[in-house]
Order: sequence, then structure tokens, then C-alpha cells
Amino acid sequence: MNIKIRLALQFTLIVGGILLFFSALVYYFSYSSQVSKFRQSLLEKAKNTATLLIDVAEVDSSLLVKIHETTTSWDKEELVLTDSAYNVIYDYKAAYLADRGALIYNSGKGYKYFSITDKDGVFYRHIFNNRTYLVFIMAFDKSRAENLRELLKILFWSIISSILLSVIFSYFFAGRAIRPISDIIKSVKEINSLKLNSRLDEGNKKDEIAQLAVTFNEMLSDLESAFRNQEDFVSNASHELRTPLTVMIGESDYLLSHRRSVEDYEKHIHGLVNDLKELNSLINSLLEMAQINRDRHPLFTDIRIDEVVFNAIRKAREKYVDRKILPKIKYPESESELEIKGNEGLLEIAFINIIDNACKFSDKDVVIEFVINDESISVIFKDEGIGIPDDEIEAISKPFKRASNVKFIGGYGIGLSLVSRILQVHQADVRISSALNKGTHFELTFRRSVS
Repeated sequence: MNIKIRLALQFTLIVGGILLFFSALVYYFSYSSQVSKFRQSLLEKAKNTATLLIDVAEVDSSLLVKIHETTTSWDKEELVLTDSAYNVIYDYKAAYLADRGALIYNSGKGYKYFSITDKDGVFYRHIFNNRTYLVFIMAFDKSRAENLRELLKILFWSIISSILLSVIFSYFFAGRAIRPISDIIKSVKEINSLKLNSRLDEGNKKDEIAQLAVTFNEMLSDLESAFRNQEDFVSNASHELRTPLTVMIGESDYLLSHRRSVEDYEKHIHGLVNDLKELNSLINSLLEMAQINRDRHPLFTDIRIDEVVFNAIRKAREKYVDRKILPKIKYPESESELEIKGNEGLLEIAFINIIDNACKFSDKDVVIEFVINDESISVIFKDEGIGIPDDEIEAISKPFKRASNVKFIGGYGIGLSLVSRILQVHQADVRISSALNKGTHFELTFRRSVS
């Protein structure tokens, strides 16, 4: 059973239950009202009968019979008037009330209502001249029976027609209510690994179904990003690993093709070791990029940015022993003014790559300058190297993209793409300015932890 039919049935059951409840209330109060009115009429007739026969001397039993016969009476009406010893003084069409035991059973104090089969009755105690008289009257309320039968018909057909209408309208409105879900299902069926860029219609973005579409689109974005990162990693890794491996295999085959001198073996082995180091560096860079792409929300803590930069400088100096890497910083009064929210390990990787590029493409000093403002900290990396062409600055942050003027300098084009991803995670503002053969400035601006 689909949701539309289930919703229609549930709504119909609720409507049916409510209608039955209110119909029962209507019937009950209508019945109670008519019973009360009929019994009140019986009581009034009992009082009038006792008054006419007992209190009025001019009225005797014969006259009272004529009065009863000439006035409107109820169906199956019975009337009996007795003294206090239940001796009948007057009766009119008595049947059930002709039995003395029935009179005794239905008597009471003052007045009393009773019911026998389909008849309602009333007992009334009348006192005149210190003598007590008992009046019993009962009858069938035909008008009430007909009214209640008519009311039942009206209620029955009202309930049936209302339920039929509720079925029709509930099915229609349930269809309209779940139409967005049907559209989502249809759209989702069309999405596969080749169409992860597809998105669901988010409607007004306010109701629950729209929120479902928004959440699903967010999940699709995450999946698309994960698939693209995986594809990029596989594509880039296979492309970049193929060349050095092919070179090393070729060198090894050449080395094993015939016997050579020890010097030749050492020369070729040194070459293979250098190729393996470069390959190891490439693999580490690829793995770091894959890890950053996978971990969209790394752990952030309060860190001192100057300490992270100094650690990066120390590691870069191990590679570039003869190069001067000069930090310039004017320390503030409070050390907390140097703190930012970030991931120390990722930022160190980014700074090392920037410094490595500065040292690789420049043979002069590298300067790292700190600028501390009220709300931010800027770290500026300056070199006097070969620079980057203006029309290629935006492209260098893409994986395996290198500037056209560095073709003969070693590298794979992964470093700056890795830096770009790390800085994006840290929501850092990046400004790159460069001039050919004059140098490049990388300015990274981070929000401070404490304003």
C-alpha cells in the first residue's frame, strides 16, 4: 500500500470516527430532550387529571372520560387514579396499570418517572383535604419515535456522504501532498555515478519535503566531491607515476643489458636513488592531497601561527642548507594576539610548500613577514625569483598545473594545489602578486582567535 492510499484511508478513518462521535452526541441529546419533554407532558396531565377529578366538585368520572375521549391523547395511553390504598377511583384504558402490583412497584414519593417496554410513565402523588391520591399515567411517544427514526436516517446518510467526500478529497489532497516526494523519487532514480552533478528541486526550502531535498542535495555535493577527488587522485597518480617508473625501469634494463664498470653501476644506482626520492615525494604529496580532500572538517585548535611558520622554516632549511630564510616579526604585548584557529599539521605542510617553491625558483633570500592587525594576522612570503606570468596565476592552484616558465625546473605541480586546499579549509584570504624575473609575494590572512 503506497503512502497516498494510506494517508487517504487514515484521514477517512479519522473523519469517520469524528462524524460517528458527533452523530452519537446529536442523537443522545435529541433523545434526552424529547424524553424529558414527553415526561413533563405526562406529569402535567397527571396533575390536571387529579385536579379536575378531585379538586373540582363539578367533574365526575363520566365527565372526565368524555374529556379524555374528546381531547388529543397519546398512543397506547393508560391512566389510573387511586386512593392511598391503591383502590382505583378512576381509570382510562388501563392495561398494565390495571395490575395492583404494577401500581405498587412504580409508586414513590412526590412524583416518579418510569418506563415499561416502549412506553414512558409517570407517578404523581396528589394531596387534597389531607387525603392522598395517586395518579399513574403512561403512553407511547409516537412523535418521538418518528423524529428519532428520521434523525437516524439523516445522520446515516450524512455520515456516508461525508465519508465518500472525505475519501475523494483526501485521496486528491494526499496526492498533492506527496507529489513533491514522487518528484524526488523520480529525480533520484535518474541519478547515478555519472550524473552526480544533478540536483533535486528544493522548492521553497522551508517545509519538511523541501528540507529533505536540501539535505539530499548536500549529500550529493559531498558524494560528487568524493567521487571527483577519487577520480582526480587515480587519474593524477596514474599519470604522474607512470613517467618516473618508466624511466627507472628503462635505466634498470639498460644497466642489466651487459656488464659495466663499478663507476657506471654507482652512477646509475645514484640516479635510481634520486628518482626513487622524487617518486617518494610525489606519492607523499598525492596522499596528503587525498587526505585533505577526504577530511573536510579537520580538528581545529588555538595555535600560535609564528611557531608553525618557524617549524616550517626549520624543516625547509634542512633541504636548502645554504639559503637564507629570514622571518620578520614585531611581537605584540600579548602572545594570544598571535593565535588563530587552525590545524597545526596542515598549516605546516602549506607553509613548507610555499617556502620550498620560493627557494626552488629563486637563488636569493626568502623573507617571511608578519603583519598583526586587530582582527587578523597576515603572513607574507617574499622571494626574488623568476615570478609567475599574470595570466597563469589563477591556474597554478590546480593539481599538476605549472607555470610555463618553470619547464626545466623539477617539480610536479602538486605543492600549490595542496596549499590552496589547506588555506581553503582554514578560510584564509590569499593574495598572490608576481612579476616576471622580479619575484612573487604570497600574502595569507587569517582571523585571530582573540580580537
